Amino acid sequence: MKLTIKDIAKMANVSRGTVSKVINGSGSLSQQTIDKVNKIIEETGYQPTFSAKLLATKKSNLIGLIFAGDINAEMNHPVFNDIVNSFKNVVGNLGYDILLFSNKSFSNGGQDYLKRCVHFQLDGCLVIAGDEIEEATRELDRSNIPCVGIDIELTGPNSSYVTTDNEKVSESVVTHLYLNSIREVAFIGGPENSFVSGIRKDSFLKHMASFGMQVEEDWIQHGDYFEESGYHAMKNILRAKQKPQAVYAVSDMMALGALRAMKEAEVRVPEDMKLIGCDDIEACRYSDPTLATVKQDKEKMGRLAAVMLHDLINETAQPHAMKVDPELIVRASCAFDTAQVDKEEK
Repeated sequence: MKLTIKDIAKMANVSRGTVSKVINGSGSLSQQTIDKVNKIIEETGYQPTFSAKLLATKKSNLIGLIFAGDINAEMNHPVFNDIVNSFKNVVGNLGYDILLFSNKSFSNGGQDYLKRCVHFQLDGCLVIAGDEIEEATRELDRSNIPCVGIDIELTGPNSSYVTTDNEKVSESVVTHLYLNSIREVAFIGGPENSFVSGIRKDSFLKHMASFGMQVEEDWIQHGDYFEESGYHAMKNILRAKQKPQAVYAVSDMMALGALRAMKEAEVRVPEDMKLIGCDDIEACRYSDPTLATVKQDKEKMGRLAAVMLHDLINETAQPHAMKVDPELIVRASCAFDTAQVDKEEK
């Protein structure tokens, strides 16, 4: 017969709450009581259940991982993979396990993240932004469950979020091109309803205008952050009557697709046209030419999200937003000075 916490309490002639405190090492108990309960646990081979551990601490040490929006696309994206790996390592050291949510129905309730959190008694959630954020995510944000978003602006009573400083991403690209006498720049953004892409686009247009740099309507294209959409966006740019001097794509995947289209059209990179991506994924180092990019500190974003969520769970910090500074990485696809590129690569 499987023993319960009630059985252990009866054998030790103590309350269930006392047994829970011994199991979780919490509360103020005499050493005699602790030793008596531990002896019975050891003699009986009792294994505390999830609910027994939860009884005293009110915590499950479980964190939900939600890919909001298009889960299939986001789980394949190298940027989010790196962030989640960093997050996982930190929360693991803090004593948490991770429960991955799917976007399929839950007890015929549809995408009800809040209901799942209550069902699994989760301590909090990490929310990774997709393109179209479902109402279930907004409902979770409005609740009191601790949440931290990645590239999604959560504003709920117990929510924080972490994002790259996306205004600085575009500012660094435009400034770099301006200082190297480039005045005509095309833009390949993500989906038009994307939170991150929208900020990068607005910043791009703002800084292009402030420097008096030229942007043609045909040079503004949109994709879905992945390679094939970058390829088709670049083909549209190349059909324009006037060609830009440089192309800036808000993801490396789209920039690599654009590079393929440029090669097919026999556009030499960087001699005829410069190309800059964003993210600094591993493939940038092996493309031909190597891809200039704006690096997101993915490892830092994951660590920040983990510690911020831990603090929200333990009520040791207030909800807030954190912006991580990007870094422009100059490589061959946007070369102006060969010596400078060689130095960056080393």
